[in-house]
Amino acid sequence: MKPLSCLTPALKRSLRIGALSLTALLAACGGSGPFKLDDSYSAQGQNSRVRYLVMHYTAGDHATSLKVLTQRDVSAHYLVSDERRPTVYRLVPEERRAWHTGIGSWYGFTDLNTGSIGIEIVNMGRLADGRWAPYTSGQIEAIKVLLKDLAQRHGVSARNIIGHSDVAPQRKLDPGPHFPWKELAQAGIGRWYKESQAHALQAQYATRPLPSAAQTQALLRKAGYETPDSGVFDKATQNVIAAFQMHYRPARYDGILDAETAAILQSLD
Repeated sequence: MKPLSCLTPALKRSLRIGALSLTALLAACGGSGPFKLDDSYSAQGQNSRVRYLVMHYTAGDHATSLKVLTQRDVSAHYLVSDERRPTVYRLVPEERRAWHTGIGSWYGFTDLNTGSIGIEIVNMGRLADGRWAPYTSGQIEAIKVLLKDLAQRHGVSARNIIGHSDVAPQRKLDPGPHFPWKELAQAGIGRWYKESQAHALQAQYATRPLPSAAQTQALLRKAGYETPDSGVFDKATQNVIAAFQMHYRPARYDGILDAETAAILQSLD
């Protein structure tokens, strides 16, 4: 039996580079291959490989972002342009793994490239003068539609719609403090905290001590962050606090635990 004898040289080249699906292979053989493919049954025991939606900024302009994400060893599933009416580029099929997170962790899960969809937004990030580039209203509206669709189709929970800085707080800052997590949460996208509870807790901290370093580290781990277990507010812990603040209290993200940060951390939905 010679299962590939029906293939032309062009089809063989397609097979070698992975461009020819099994269905297409059998069709190319005119049904004369070594087996027939039947996909009329669907197993009940399955779900999407996608557990996380990870947001990034590109730190480059439109043309540079497209080039980097398509011609180098870094990629994302989607890229949202900064045009007046944004273009959403699908650069990697959702069923395939893109290379966008690098080393990171969320609720102890570390193979984030395999279990996530990466979304890059054309945005310069932190500028030379220390300011942050804003996102456009068009980008935010496009992201709302995209995230809502992805979360619904893949069954992604609110707490798993996150930023690169959430999963890699020791080395990443994107999508930065201008990314409107609260606005997205108000649109039903992503996790937010119980604001009335946080206000009440913050007031109570006027007369009682803030959580200790060990307690804070435990609360951050409970919220999903990979956090040291040192029992002190070391630099690594401060980086995690800063990432948390950038997500939930972006007005100040100095990495110092204060009453407002502690109250928000204890009031997450």
